[in-house]
Amino acid sequence: QVQLVESGGGLVQAGGSLRLSCAASGTIFSINAMGWYRQAPGKQRELVATATTGGTTNYADSVKGRFTISRDNAKKTVYLQMNSLKPEDTAVYYCDLRGYATAASAGGRLRDYWGQGTQVTVSS
Repeated sequence: QVQLVESGGGLVQAGGSLRLSCAASGTIFSINAMGWYRQAPGKQRELVATATTGGTTNYADSVKGRFTISRDNAKKTVYLQMNSLKPEDTAVYYCDLRGYATAASAGGRLRDYWGQGTQVTVSS
């Protein structure tokens, strides 16, 4: 079983910064990528940023230049540094791990695992 524990959310004024962390534990055979998604009230969950184990990163256009994703592969942890926050960044932020709990040769399948979410609220 894969568990993801997020931390770092909270309330901040517009223009401020927050840093989210997500640590993975449990039975993990391999990780393809880790990342962050967010869901605002009444909206669909959307990609914020992802980082592959090989170091490739991808960002939503709305956060480019403001947010930075990083990973500590040894600790199975992903971070999201959020600067210049805007009220429209307000959402529940979810950590995602895409990988295998067991080897494919043993029947493992590539799938996404999700954290419980952490609230980020940006006041104007």
